[in-house]
Amino acid sequence: MRMKPARSLVAASLAAALLGGGLAACGDDDKDIAAPVSDTKDSGTDQGSTSTAALTPKGTGNPFADAITAAGHMPMTAKALAGGIATGTKMKGSADSPAAELRSGLTYLLTEHVYLAGIAVATAYHAGADSPEFKLAAESVDDNSVRVSKAIGTVAPDEEAGFLERWRSHVTDFVNYAVAAKTKDADGKKKAVDNLTAYAKSSGAFFEKISGGTMKAKDVEASFNEHIGMLAKAVDLFAAGDTKAYAALKDAAGHMPMMAAYLAEGVDKATKGEGDPNDDASALRATLTDYLTSHVYLAGVAVFTAYTAGADSEAFAASAKAVDTNSKDISKAVGSIAGKEKGDAFYASWSAHVTDFVNYAVADATNDQAKKDSSLANLDAYRASAGAFFESITGGVIPASAVADELKVHIETVAGVIDSLKAALVK
Repeated sequence: MRMKPARSLVAASLAAALLGGGLAACGDDDKDIAAPVSDTKDSGTDQGSTSTAALTPKGTGNPFADAITAAGHMPMTAKALAGGIATGTKMKGSADSPAAELRSGLTYLLTEHVYLAGIAVATAYHAGADSPEFKLAAESVDDNSVRVSKAIGTVAPDEEAGFLERWRSHVTDFVNYAVAAKTKDADGKKKAVDNLTAYAKSSGAFFEKISGGTMKAKDVEASFNEHIGMLAKAVDLFAAGDTKAYAALKDAAGHMPMMAAYLAEGVDKATKGEGDPNDDASALRATLTDYLTSHVYLAGVAVFTAYTAGADSEAFAASAKAVDTNSKDISKAVGSIAGKEKGDAFYASWSAHVTDFVNYAVADATNDQAKKDSSLANLDAYRASAGAFFESITGGVIPASAVADELKVHIETVAGVIDSLKAALVK
């Protein structure tokens, strides 16, 4: 196997309930929005091999649950980075306010929903809708659905079960759409779209009701319809084997932060909550949450594609391009604060760490422990350089050691996803 490196959410309790009921950033003492279905354990090393790496991949063997764990760390990283940058640059607003917390949490949940749905569809197309692999992927989609519904339940307890049922129904309609798209069943696709359109309308009425009219039904409906259309487009492309599917999936996920911003603004107005979800610091935190969450999922999709379509395939090249586009998004965000020169420097080092993940995946697939350890050593070195970079651009507000610690969790959990993907997909 040869792989080319990739360049690369009624009343004053509404906001507080959401923040305490599943939309807070990960890292809180209570179980948070990122908690996976299963416990995390070390994934171990290859048969007969002994690892000399300083970092230890963390995985369970279930790549979809492991992806939730890895991505679930990103909102905390985004909070730390945004807070430090906002302080260091005297940015307007607060990245730590309840409003910022709310917007970031919604951004994470909704972005994750799209990626997990896309990965489930890709798994169904690869392994079959009746396969054990698809069952695991579908369980991860449902894990996200349950966390969304629990957030709603803290606001309107009597609505939680009904919301979850309707949310699950719309997920099922997407699955039915995907099956119909693959089998070229025009009637099946139309039925699924009709159901999803009806869901968008009912969701508009629901959010207007629980927000006391702060959120307008027609606006929520329009946003849901846009979500449906964009995700359906990605599904159609995956069904057709079109490599544009990867960019379309990224675009569909990219719509969710806008929906999250609208919902957060509606909650803030309804509750006269603390902070402003639209101030500069809040926006930065939400943006970083979006980009970093997308980084993890897009990297997972790329490895999935390499293991299923081949590392020399046009599909992998397209998935790697989506990863690189995300890298450029992050770098532009950094450059907008620290200047283009530093943004470009960040891109070079960030892209190198993406390449090291790709090289780790290659070595994993070929049971080459030495190359796995070499890739982990490079990633370990990246922790120090990235730490120094953020300490520099924030004037010491963000300590290098804090960044290095955050990246240790990131690297070990993403490596765990790769190990689990290998175990599930490479025969």
